[in-house]
Amino acid sequence: MYYALCDCNNFFVSCERVFRPDLEGKPVVVLSGNDGCVVSRSNEAKKLGIKMGEPWFEAKRRLGERQEASVTAFSSNFSLYGDLSSRVMSILAKHTPRLEQYSIDEAFLHCDHLPVHELKPYYEQVVKQIRKWVGIPVSIGLAPTRTLAKIASKYAKQYPAYNGVCIIDTDEKRQKALQGFAIEDVWGIGRQAQKKLLPTGIVTAWDFSQRLPEFAKNLLHKPGLQTWQELNGYDCIDITERAERQSISQSRTFERGITDQATLEKALVDFMSDCADKLRKQRSLCRQFSVYAHTSRFAEEEMQVIHQVVTLPFPTAITAELIGYMLAAIRKQWKPYPYKKAGVVLLNFTPADNAQQMLFDERPKERNERLQKAIDHINNQYGKTALKVATQVLCTDKPLTKREKLSPCYTTNLRDILVLKC
Repeated sequence: MYYALCDCNNFFVSCERVFRPDLEGKPVVVLSGNDGCVVSRSNEAKKLGIKMGEPWFEAKRRLGERQEASVTAFSSNFSLYGDLSSRVMSILAKHTPRLEQYSIDEAFLHCDHLPVHELKPYYEQVVKQIRKWVGIPVSIGLAPTRTLAKIASKYAKQYPAYNGVCIIDTDEKRQKALQGFAIEDVWGIGRQAQKKLLPTGIVTAWDFSQRLPEFAKNLLHKPGLQTWQELNGYDCIDITERAERQSISQSRTFERGITDQATLEKALVDFMSDCADKLRKQRSLCRQFSVYAHTSRFAEEEMQVIHQVVTLPFPTAITAELIGYMLAAIRKQWKPYPYKKAGVVLLNFTPADNAQQMLFDERPKERNERLQKAIDHINNQYGKTALKVATQVLCTDKPLTKREKLSPCYTTNLRDILVLKC
């Protein structure tokens, strides 16, 4: 059994370039939701020293006026990115018996429908097809485990001679790939794990793979043991285990401090609505959530904080129920300070199919669930904002976030469709 890991190269930047071919070969960055930090970079921008997650104002200051002028910056356009992602995934689905989408720009493909010697030429054609049909460059890694496939995809992206596809199909190739791969870049090795591994002399993936399995388990527990097994060629990771979220959160730093209660509540309702939607798609219910807002950390005055942790009397994923409890919680601590950041975090999940019935649950549960299904159906068909909670339609004088460099929604908004003049 072999896996293919398809990874879209510099995905957000590549999406912007699809409709701006004049930017090919030029430095391009995509900024976070508030035009604050760099979240995607072209290879040319990387060469200029622009770092992932770097505040844009710091990057501009370091580059100087001349170099800054050569960089094209875009605000995040997730409507565009989501649509192009679905187009890439639909093509990939036609080339595998089973597709496992891992993120907006990554997916695992099962390759048991092809013999090993045909895999590389076959997926080289897939790379060309996606580039031709969607305009997005992708890299594909092939290997007997998902972790090795992710490593192979990194090499495919790094070295043009691979023609977009790298395969690890021998033990010699596996050893060579691991010896040149930093331990912190291995899938499943986070910052905390890296801190534990580096003092033990483990610098590369190969170093880690050569330790005893007991070492990996004792130091990093079950995930560490699974990573060790995968690096040694033993397929053991269930993608659903890693994909399932243990918490769902959304937050935002605002362009200006918010002193108006209704405006802050609208922002929090938007966050909770998005989180609840993700919760339902995961087929989970939550039993607890936290909601917070605070003033600027860098203000001269003492930072003011609103923070409430709410344990629900019943597990739910219904948007209106979660919003009701959230608004009640936030109003308990409301004071008119200039809040610069706010967010919500959903916690304590339980599978929707195994939810325990509450003896004293007096809410119209079935009616609420039918209503939520109807709302989801309409929003899926006509757009996620077709039906909103009343608080969400509140009009504000100014947008809460700065998106001065937003590109058109070329594929999802009729008003933004490109018009060719012949």
